[in-house]
Amino acid sequence: MNQAHWHLLFNHAPIFGALAGGLLLAAGLGQRQVAVLRAGLWALVLAVGVGLPAQLTGAGAALVIKDMPRVSQALIQNHAHAARLGYWVLVATGTLALLSLAMLQQGAPRARQLAWATLLGAALSFGLLARAGNLGGQISHPEIRAGFGTPDEL
Repeated sequence: MNQAHWHLLFNHAPIFGALAGGLLLAAGLGQRQVAVLRAGLWALVLAVGVGLPAQLTGAGAALVIKDMPRVSQALIQNHAHAARLGYWVLVATGTLALLSLAMLQQGAPRARQLAWATLLGAALSFGLLARAGNLGGQISHPEIRAGFGTPDEL
């Protein structure tokens, strides 16, 4: 397997990790269930860890496909920039999740407020990473590029 294979294997994990963590976190906050809240926070921390291989294999994947027909260097760069931004927002969100877990453990009164801020970070992370994933898909899937053409009739 080359770097492109590894990148494709790992790149969906942080997107769905941010989504799952955010949903669990929202459920825990909404239902006031600490166990579900903690599960959401840990899912966000885990998303950071599983996202790292996607980041580390991106440059190698770009080298593998850069000279292939119909592969645009601009699409690769747009994807790389979007992925970096999304991942660093996810890292910040994971850091907030760890702080929230520590505050929950200590019974700090502001733990829930920090958990709400973490939920906002999870939503932002998911949105940015989903956008990065879409941009990455456009590199080798021209059918999802804007203006590719859609049937006039459904």
